[in-house]
Amino acid sequence: MTAQNELRLLPWSGPEGKPCYLSTDDRDGYMSRLADNIEAEQLDTAAELLKQATETLGAEPTDPEDLQLLAKELTEALRDVLRVATSRGHLLEGSEPHRL
Repeated sequence: MTAQNELRLLPWSGPEGKPCYLSTDDRDGYMSRLADNIEAEQLDTAAELLKQATETLGAEPTDPEDLQLLAKELTEALRDVLRVATSRGHLLEGSEPHRL
């Protein structure tokens, strides 16, 4: 098993919005692959939302309800992308030698 500081932050939340972690040495295991696939989907969704936001904000005046929905979706996507970045940053820290 991995050490406590090598737990992988998973791309979903548990009960009450608390973070979920995976403890495994097998980066090719089922849960690791599932997390990788969900992260990829989250990043794709964020890219699509960014494209939509760019088009929406560059267009004619937009309905306030549409802007509110877009802001909500962008906020959710940003949360997911930050979780992916945090998780991958921790994975990199665990795989690279520490520099002094």
